[in-house]
Amino acid sequence: MASRLLLQSILENILGSDHVYFQPPATITMIYPCIVYERSDIDTKFASNNPYSLKNGYTVTMIDRNPDSLIPNRIAMLESCIFRTHYTKDNLNHDVFILYF
Repeated sequence: MASRLLLQSILENILGSDHVYFQPPATITMIYPCIVYERSDIDTKFASNNPYSLKNGYTVTMIDRNPDSLIPNRIAMLESCIFRTHYTKDNLNHDVFILYF
């Protein structure tokens, strides 16, 4: 399993700022554009019914006022990243990915 702090750094580099939040509390005021992520899965590989490889799965959500932002494309290019959905809420565009890291 790779370090979550390494993932934090990679996401900050993609975004071009430190507005990357891991499991933010409801009391935090987010600055847009931003990336919000949380651990949501563990991908386990088995051999002879024993786990030998684990990768944490994260739900990564890019939130931006700009509907034409190129940042979601940069996230989608990450290894083991799967685009899930796009939705708009409160005039903010949300692009949701599953990323195994």
